[in-house]
This record gives sequence, C-alpha cells and structure tokens, in this order.
Amino acid sequence: MTTHCIEVRAERIYTVTIGRGLMQEIVESVSEAHRVAVIHPGVLRTSAEAMKTELESAGRECVLIEVPEAEDAKTPEVLGFCWSVLGTAGFTRSDALVGLGGGATTDLAGFVAATWLRGIKWIAVPTTLLGMVDASVGGKTGINTDAGKNLVGAFYSPWAVIADLNTLDTVPENDLRAGLAEVAKVGFTSDPTILDTILEFPIQSVDPNSAQLESLVVRAVTVKARVVSGDFMEMGSASGVLGREVLNYGHTFGHAVEKVENYRWRHGAAVSVGIMYVAELANIAGRLSDEDLNTHRKVLEVIGLPTTYPAGRWDSLYSAMQVDKKARGTLLRFVVLDSIGVPSVLEGPDPSLLVSAYGSIVPD
Repeated sequence: MTTHCIEVRAERIYTVTIGRGLMQEIVESVSEAHRVAVIHPGVLRTSAEAMKTELESAGRECVLIEVPEAEDAKTPEVLGFCWSVLGTAGFTRSDALVGLGGGATTDLAGFVAATWLRGIKWIAVPTTLLGMVDASVGGKTGINTDAGKNLVGAFYSPWAVIADLNTLDTVPENDLRAGLAEVAKVGFTSDPTILDTILEFPIQSVDPNSAQLESLVVRAVTVKARVVSGDFMEMGSASGVLGREVLNYGHTFGHAVEKVENYRWRHGAAVSVGIMYVAELANIAGRLSDEDLNTHRKVLEVIGLPTTYPAGRWDSLYSAMQVDKKARGTLLRFVVLDSIGVPSVLEGPDPSLLVSAYGSIVPD
C-alpha cells in the first residue's frame, strides 16, 4: 500500500506517517538518541518488547514503562511514576520517549516528555483509530484531575507521528467505531466527503484492511494537520476564523459525559453524544437546518454510535461543562454548525436552550 506523509507545522515541523509495517520508521525517528523509553499499556506488552528488541539491535538503550489502560493512565500518580523511571534510568535531554498505544497513552507520554527536563524528544505511535486521527496529532498533551478531563497539560508537539494501520487488525470493532466519531467530527465541520464515504460504505468504514478506512484516516489527519498548523495554541486567527477550536465540536458536552460516567465510556461514544447534543442545540437556536440535523443522526447511527443519553443527569452535566476548557468565565461556549462544513460559535446560550437540547437527546 501507499505510505502517506502529512506535514504539521506547529512549534516545530513534523510529519505524520500513515502506512503498514513502519517499525523501521520508528527506529529511524530516534536514531540520534542514546536511550529510549517506551510508554505503553499492559495490553501492548508484546508489541513494546518487540520494539525494544528492534531499538536495541539498532544500538539504542531501551526502557519499557508499563502504565494502566486508557484514561486510568492519565493521573498525577502515573505521571509521577513515569518521572521516577526516567530519573532512575538517568534520562537526559539527548534521550527520547515513545508513546505506544491509544490516545490516552499518547496524551500521557507527550506530557511526560514536555515536563521531563522541561522537554525531551518524543514520538507518538498510535495503535487505535482514535489515536491515529486525533489524539496523537496536534501536540495537546495532558492528564485528568478530579475536576475534569485534560485540565492539566501542555501544548508540546511530537517529533513524529507514526501510524501503522496493521495495528488496527487487533482493535475490537467497538473501539474502531468509537474512533470513527472523531473522523465523523471533522467530516461535519470541514470535509463532508468523509460523511459521504461513511454513508456509502458503512461496513468498509470499520474494516481495518479496507481502502475506505485508509482514505478516512488520511482525510481526517489532513484536516487536523491543516487546522493545527494554522492555530497551534488555539488562539484563533486574526481574520476571525474559528481556528483550532473547531476541533472541539461535540467535546464540551462529550467531556461532561465522560466525567459524569467516571470515564467508563469510550471517548468516541461520549463525543458522539456530544455531537448530537450540539447539533440539537444549533437546530433549536435556529442555526442548523432539520436536514443537516438528520444527517448527523444518520451518520452516527450507521457507524453504530450512541446519539442519546439518559434523563435525570442535567445538573451534573451542566456543572461539568462549566469547568470545560472552552468556557469563557461564566459563559459556556459551544462550537456549532450553521450548516455542514460551516462551523461557528454559540457563546452563552440561554439556559432554556441548553435544557431543551438535552431533552432532545433523551430517549423516549
């Protein structure tokens, strides 16, 4: 298959490489380091050990740092554990770190790299669809706290992102579907061709060996690379264009769902509900047409993602949204669509609209 190389311009220029059988690219990406630490979840121990063998064969010293699964890895305690391992191993600024795993692992690994000696080289090697199309690209790193998700972190780009599509062969189908939530998100905001592909090829879109899924990954990463390159620090642009904030579509409510569910929900499932919520909000506010609202529901449902959320949890959700990073003071701020492919902002909506939108996603 073709290897795709997509450039990202942030505080440094780096390349997202998408292909199959990319171990040599990983080894070459850390060729100047003496020591390499590989942060990985336990489920990827065999893959991490294989990477260690390859790195040591190339003359690198390698330390494996095993961390908990998924969001359980993104805690101050695990962060401190990683620092301790690096300190014991004597890591210096000339050494490097690899984050091998899903989005939570690369979030953690990037933050470890950003904070160790005020910044060392790191490489993201995402092994899930969500990690490939979203979490590993863009340089947002961080951990969770009791107050909410990703409230402690840093903008710190990797030196490279290497996405080997072969790793998707062993990803459970439900995780692939969850990853497609982030793909659909950029379809709604920026690239409607993505939505057309999902609707026309729903089975192939969750087949890790299909040309359609490969195309979806490349298109989604291309959108994110372009957005990040134009607004790395999420400051917006002088021209008034929404900038990187557009990537938060569905995330204000989605992050609230994750917090209320104690991070037991897959991120993509929570984002799917968040996308449906904000589409309903935009529709009630007179921004989004009924037709475009229905397209949201059709795309998410054909992927097999949730579009509803139980009643009786509004107070907890509202409290969680109030500490969301996108809030401005006491004002909630939502990325919405005026139509598919035309994003805008809805700031400080009337509380009655928020409650009505919640009621619209509560199942009958």
